[in-house]
Amino acid sequence: MRPVLLVCGIIVSIALGWFAVSNYRSARPIAEENLRGLALSLTSAIENIALHDPSMKSLDTFQAHDIAFFAIVDQKGSYRFHTNPDLINTPAQDAGSSPALLNGTTSDIRITLRTGESAFEFNAPIYLPKETLALHLTLHTYRADAVIRRAQLTMVVLFGLLAAGWIFAFFLYRFTQREERHQLEMARRENLAHLGEMGAMLAHEIRNPLAGIKGFAQVIEKKPQDERNADFAQRIVSETLRLETLVSELLSYARSDQESTLPVPLTEIISYATEFFRLEADRHRVKIVTECPAEIQLMCNRDRLIQVMFNLIKNAIQATPEEGTVTIAAGTDSRGVLIKVSDTGSGINEEDMRRIFEPFFTTKARGTGLGLALCRKIVEEHGGEITVQSATGAGTIVTISLPRVARPSQNSRS
Repeated sequence: MRPVLLVCGIIVSIALGWFAVSNYRSARPIAEENLRGLALSLTSAIENIALHDPSMKSLDTFQAHDIAFFAIVDQKGSYRFHTNPDLINTPAQDAGSSPALLNGTTSDIRITLRTGESAFEFNAPIYLPKETLALHLTLHTYRADAVIRRAQLTMVVLFGLLAAGWIFAFFLYRFTQREERHQLEMARRENLAHLGEMGAMLAHEIRNPLAGIKGFAQVIEKKPQDERNADFAQRIVSETLRLETLVSELLSYARSDQESTLPVPLTEIISYATEFFRLEADRHRVKIVTECPAEIQLMCNRDRLIQVMFNLIKNAIQATPEEGTVTIAAGTDSRGVLIKVSDTGSGINEEDMRRIFEPFFTTKARGTGLGLALCRKIVEEHGGEITVQSATGAGTIVTISLPRVARPSQNSRS
C-alpha cells in the first residue's frame, strides 16, 4: 500500500509542478500579447483622431490609464505631436532609425524610463491622406506585469505547498513507523505474557496426569503381584490418553498453516460427526437430532471443520442429562450458512460465559480447556464467526456462521 501511495504522490507532485512551471512560462508571452493588443487599439484611436483633426489639437485631451506618453513624428524627423507640448516641432530622437518611418512596419520593445520604471514602447505608422507619420507609443506595464507576478506567486505557493506536503508526509510516515513499532512491541509483550500464562496452565494440566502416572507406577513397582495392578495399569493408560489428547489439541490450536479448502456438502460433515458419537450418546441415553438442507456446501477444510463438530457435539452430549436431546440444525441467511448445536443441559453461568473461549479454561474435572478455543480459531480461519448463548438451567446454543458456496434446494431430517 505504501509504495502505491508513494508513486501516486510522486505523479501528482510532478503534474502540479509541471502545471505551475508551464503557467509561469506562458505568463510573459500572454502579458506581451496583451500589451501589443492594447497598443494596436490605441494606435487605431490616435490615427482616427489625426484623420479628423490634421492639426492634432484634439490629441491634447486624449488620455488613457496605460499611456506613459506618446509622440507623432513626421517624415522630416520632427515631432508633429508630443504629450509634452514643449517638444512639438523639435527634432525627434533617433527619428531616422524608426522602423515606422523607414518601411512602415510596427515594432515593440521593453525599455526602462529615466524614473527606473519598466515600460513598453510601440512604434507604428499612421496613414494620413497626404503623408505617413510614425507613432511612438510608450505604455505602463503595471497590469501586464501583474499577470506575470500572479503566475510567479502561484508557482511559488504551489511548490511551497508541495514541499510542506512532502515534509508532512515524511513526518507522518515516521510517526506511523514509530506507532507500528510500538504496536508490535506491545503485541510482543502481550504475546509473551499470554505465552507465560499458557505455559503455567499447560504445566498444571500436564503435572496432574504425570503425578497420577508416577504414583500408580510406583505402587506397581513396590507390589508387582498386587491384585489391584490391573486397575492401576488401566488408570495409567487413561492418564496417558489424557496427555495425548492434550498434546494433540495443543498442536492443533498452535497450527497456523493455511490448508487448501474445497467445496464440501454440509450434510457429509454433520453425518460423519454425529455417527462418530452415536454410541456415546446412546450410552448416556441422549438423543441426537439433525436438521440440515441436503445441498448446502461449504468452502472449507473438511478435517478441520469435522474437528469443530466433534468438539461441539462431545461437549453437548457431556452437558446433557439422560433422556435429553442434542440438536444440530443448519440453514442459510443473507450472510451465509448457520450451524447451531444446542443441548438441553444445565447451561453455563454468566461468570463462566466470559471465559469459555480462553485456552485451558474448563469447568470439567478432566477437560483440557482447549475445545472451544480451538473451535473459534478454526471457524475464524474459515472467515466465520462462533457465538454461544446460554443461561443456567436453560441449556446452551452454539452458533457458527460461515460463508456458503451454494444455496439449499431441499431439506433432510434424521
